[in-house]
Amino acid sequence: MADNGAAPMILTEHLTKTYPNRGGKPIEAVKNVNLTVERGEIFSLLGPNGAGKTTTISMISGLIKPTAGDAFIGGHSITREPMAAKQLMGFVPQEVALYPQLSARQNLVFFGKLYGHYGAELQRRVDEVLAFIDLTDRQKDRIETFSGGMKRRVNIGVGLLHKPDLIYMDEPTVGIDPQNRRRILDTVKQLRDEQGMTVLYTTHMMEEAQELSDRVAIIDHGEIIALGTQGELTQQVGGQDQLELTIDGAGWSEELISTLEQQVKGVSRVQYLPPDEAALDGGIGLTGKLNVFVGQGRRALPDVIELLNRAGVDVQSVKVQEPDLEAVFLALTGRALRD
Repeated sequence: MADNGAAPMILTEHLTKTYPNRGGKPIEAVKNVNLTVERGEIFSLLGPNGAGKTTTISMISGLIKPTAGDAFIGGHSITREPMAAKQLMGFVPQEVALYPQLSARQNLVFFGKLYGHYGAELQRRVDEVLAFIDLTDRQKDRIETFSGGMKRRVNIGVGLLHKPDLIYMDEPTVGIDPQNRRRILDTVKQLRDEQGMTVLYTTHMMEEAQELSDRVAIIDHGEIIALGTQGELTQQVGGQDQLELTIDGAGWSEELISTLEQQVKGVSRVQYLPPDEAALDGGIGLTGKLNVFVGQGRRALPDVIELLNRAGVDVQSVKVQEPDLEAVFLALTGRALRD
């Protein structure tokens, strides 16, 4: 059955998973999740370990049956039209699912046959996938000789063999070295930017969600507690940018604190570190450090610099620090993402 091109890539309606608890109240692993994932976007499910990310992605992919609700893939119900829905998707599980005594190529050929590819078409597709995951030169080596990161790259290759419109990636960088982690993150972006693929990506690492995602859903205790772009999420919780300015300490006067707070729109607080304190905080010589907390830092920056210049204060460097998803999670739950 064909993909309904007018439908979102993923739509979930009241998706819920409850597990029985002998002698106690049933455990709600996922509660009433409603998501829409558009075509061609990287959508991240961000939350701590045990938040319900894997359970959610397992229901959406048809690996486990929801207790209530449904998920639609390209317009096809995962509960009523599972085969039509699954034809559109690839899945990269959190655990490596490969045969260790087979080579990388043999693994890809084996799984390619399960997808219904044979002969020259299968060999050509395996060649394409090996090139994409940058393992052509290691294709004849057995998986058991690979590093953890290389195994995960082959794992991704398996999920791409049948050219899906949508791929699920469940914490694909857990426990691997920085070099392979970087390769995997670059691969995820390539899938969207070069192939137009939709990616549903789960992670407990705030940095990954920030780098990759067009939109993020933050999940905690099985519930979606926030959803949007990073900018939208930080605005929801009143997140403020921080302007870090290195200035000539000789031109500074304390009156400028109140002047900045009163005359620059959106400034809530100004902090000045004089040269001695700034040196301890990374400043150099007689320069001071000025921290300006403001709603929209990039918009306010020209006004801040102009006001300081008029007052005879030389601005030597500027850095804009935007609030991150860690700050959003902390504001919504009262604890850090990795607690």
